[in-house]
Amino acid sequence: MLSKTLFSLAILLIIQVTNVASGLSGNSGGKSYSYDLSKAADLRKLYNSGVHKAERMKRPLDGMSITMGALSHSGVRVTLADGSKWLVHKGDKFGVSSQTVVVDAKHMSSNWKIVETKDFKGSKTVSDFVRAGGTDYSLIFNNCHDGAGRMMDQ
Repeated sequence: MLSKTLFSLAILLIIQVTNVASGLSGNSGGKSYSYDLSKAADLRKLYNSGVHKAERMKRPLDGMSITMGALSHSGVRVTLADGSKWLVHKGDKFGVSSQTVVVDAKHMSSNWKIVETKDFKGSKTVSDFVRAGGTDYSLIFNNCHDGAGRMMDQ
């Protein structure tokens, strides 16, 4: 079992390096950031908003057409009281001060599939999800799957 896990991690590392080298991952060092919300008051309101529904989601890695276990990307789509939906996910060089970021769900492709749904009834905020995702990223020890799992387990 251990050798299968190590093999999967090796393949994931190769794909991640290939994606970064080919520019398919879209998160190169010189990336410019675009924001759906830029006013401090709007950001504060979003981060303090209660999450009513959370959906753990997966999609294929950039450049792939299928998901295969760890060879995929995970995030959590949250639905707020006003019905708006936001994706909380993490990745290497996704953000500026944190590698867990929040983006409007309108940017999600149709490749994302729901893996798990949980009703939080507004008991957690968007900031709780970002905090659970974590500021740092590590391919092996603190990746998107780890962050999404922590978000759903809070």
